Amino acid sequence: MTHGTDSIDSPMYGTFGNGSGRSPEPEPQYSLKMFGEVVKTFRKRARLTQEQFAPLVGYSPETVASIEQGRRLPPPDFAERADSILDAFGVILAAAKHLTRRKGLASWFRQWAELELLALSLYTYECRLIPGLLQTPAYARTLFADQLPPLADEQIEAQLAARLDRQRLLHERPNTAFSFILEEHLFLRDLGGEDVTRELLDHILDLSELRNVDVQIMPLVRHHHAGLGGPVQLLETPGHQWFGYLEGQAHGQLVSDPKAISVIQMRCASMRSQALSLDDSKSLMRRMRGAR
Repeated sequence: MTHGTDSIDSPMYGTFGNGSGRSPEPEPQYSLKMFGEVVKTFRKRARLTQEQFAPLVGYSPETVASIEQGRRLPPPDFAERADSILDAFGVILAAAKHLTRRKGLASWFRQWAELELLALSLYTYECRLIPGLLQTPAYARTLFADQLPPLADEQIEAQLAARLDRQRLLHERPNTAFSFILEEHLFLRDLGGEDVTRELLDHILDLSELRNVDVQIMPLVRHHHAGLGGPVQLLETPGHQWFGYLEGQAHGQLVSDPKAISVIQMRCASMRSQALSLDDSKSLMRRMRGAR
């Protein structure tokens, strides 16, 4: 369970999983394929064939081909050599780190998590709980401790570590635009108690000061609301392709169908106009903070 919600199941959401069917389970080696695509993109940028690149990095053309196709895990020194040879600005090294630190993420969420790593923009609307990227450790720990069936201590720690690791995106991707729309009632619930909520409000107010992070609050009373279908996430890749993500209690749905994406984009745009402005949202959070 990455966030926790009721799933949205509608015929318009026609593409899930790997884009070829309605399965919510991502491809087992998706992170390898993502890494392979990154290597291939920089190799082509350097105008090298696999045969030319292979001796430079110290491996056979067959090994390079397997890595680029996502069929094998790269050797320990491959990423460092490739990044240096291809002058990849550290991107290949950064991508390699995420091949092994997916522990603690739900299997059906990993495909979306890999897309997040390179996103140009990420839009999130939440009506159930504070999104993972904005959670404090205390808030996240409350969610994991309340999970049913109960988690063992080591499972809670693994999930908490994965969540905190994922939050580095907000600081490590300063050129990625993160936009969040949160329902006011998420703070009024006082999940975990007043102290947890107070810390959470401070934390989100601090994050909202980052140039690449926008946080808007959807007020408790709103006569028109475009997000009644449930929570949704939307992102744009470096190739300017759009993906959506819908989450249920036991699975996630990756959306790539252009018609479905168009609907999600319209809803997100409408909600941004229905929610409070950035400044008014900060003022409301400060008032809620002062009431505790």
